[in-house]
Amino acid sequence: MKFKTSITDITPEGKEFVRGQKLTDLIAGSTFTQTIFLILFGKLPTENEERMMNAIFTAEIDHGPAVASAMNARISASAGNSVHTALAAGVLGLGSRHGLPTEDAMKFLYEHVDTDNLTELLATMKKNKQYVAGIGHKVFTTEDPRATALFTIAKETSIYGKHCEFMQRVHEEVNKNSSKELPINVDGAIAPILCDMGVDYKLGKGMFIIGRVPGLIAHIYEEQSNDVGIRRIPPEEIEFVA
Repeated sequence: MKFKTSITDITPEGKEFVRGQKLTDLIAGSTFTQTIFLILFGKLPTENEERMMNAIFTAEIDHGPAVASAMNARISASAGNSVHTALAAGVLGLGSRHGLPTEDAMKFLYEHVDTDNLTELLATMKKNKQYVAGIGHKVFTTEDPRATALFTIAKETSIYGKHCEFMQRVHEEVNKNSSKELPINVDGAIAPILCDMGVDYKLGKGMFIIGRVPGLIAHIYEEQSNDVGIRRIPPEEIEFVA
């Protein structure tokens, strides 16, 4: 069985094409963000699309050593593992509670953006203990500045559309019935922006991983450079329960 792909073609003459574009031409004249856009979507981005994607990847790049992905990466590196092993550990630390709600939020937005009764929808979800991905944050309790900055750029690039507007409505409705103020977090901004760009929700997780890998590598490099020894949970933080 042959592999069929429309991504990369390497010819017998030694030429390489990415989505029909000669790789050497991309090397000479395209940015990394442009080439990422091309390999994912089969076309080079417009100026506004490139600016938006740059902003998204920048917003995702890191959120400190305390989050699960960075902790996983640093602990693995402290054990003497190689960069790629520690990076894999970091990526495996991403999940529905950290880093990867974008896909769930995009799917929700695509399915419900044209709903006639948002109040009823959210009430039913709450009754069933289902919550909208992309709202709420442990550190940013009133406003996630990354989300605010992304929405600003989305408006400046004319990408801000019905999915971004719908997320704002969802945010307002959720807070009407919340015991504390919940902000739209970075995933909650990226999701509607990607929807307004027409991106398939199945790429949601991948978009975050692309943006976060440089941050994880920085944590791994710092851990290896400092070389403080293997990291362990302090004994005083361990409680045996019979």
